[in-house]
Amino acid sequence: MTIECLTSNKMFGGWHKQYSHQASSLNCRMRFAIYLPPQASSTNKVPVLYWLSGLTCTDENVMQKSGIQRIAAELGMAIVAPDTSPRGEGVADDDGYDLGQGAGFYLNASQAPWNRHYQMYDYIVDELPALIEATFPVSNKRAIAGHSMGGHGALTIALKNPELYCSVSAFSPISNPINCPWGQKAFSAYLGDDKDLWRDHDASELMRRVKQFVPARVDQGEADNFLNEQLKPDALLSAAKSNGYPLELNRHEGYDHSYYFISSFIEEQLRFHAQYLIR
Repeated sequence: MTIECLTSNKMFGGWHKQYSHQASSLNCRMRFAIYLPPQASSTNKVPVLYWLSGLTCTDENVMQKSGIQRIAAELGMAIVAPDTSPRGEGVADDDGYDLGQGAGFYLNASQAPWNRHYQMYDYIVDELPALIEATFPVSNKRAIAGHSMGGHGALTIALKNPELYCSVSAFSPISNPINCPWGQKAFSAYLGDDKDLWRDHDASELMRRVKQFVPARVDQGEADNFLNEQLKPDALLSAAKSNGYPLELNRHEGYDHSYYFISSFIEEQLRFHAQYLIR
């Protein structure tokens, strides 16, 4: 698995780097970013938090706007931020910002033309971690987090793979995509008309029925413009209560959907993950 280093910057005693590689699951080249804290070395493998970004975003949003590296350096935690979809010439796209490139929804598409490249679930769960663990001084202890569409991805992936993740968190996740416009548009295109398939990628539906629990934290701004139509945190909370799921849902008055919100509480989320990743 050959990877190419694109950028390298020292931060808080560690290193932030961007890489590109040929992703077999996506049938295209992909870019990801990694922050390796100063504790990472050939003799000391550190745990990893995988961060999934939202609609229209790339690996750069969280690395440039959140301030995540300062706390990761203190805690001794690597951060890996993949792109949000396959990209490039020949990769299917849509005129809307909420479908196609930049909007992969972290699932495996079964419908043409999307199924040729849009296998983001396989990439995030299998291919990328295998590459990271084979290339860098990191352990196989993983947590996963994300924002908006990426919060949807983090929650659903952790709920479907509790043996792979020590903890999961999300900012402003799309919590009930089968009942919101973003989710309905994406699921119709990527998965077709079978609503049973949709439910397998809906955090509220999954949280209601899973048997093995991953510690979960969600932070939601109460001034988020997408709160009621698209995000629906109450559906997630209802599902957690019905199943006794250990969900910590924090509501923050006055905060919106932006990285101003994320940067305000990213330290709390990383310390939440450290309880389970670093013992």
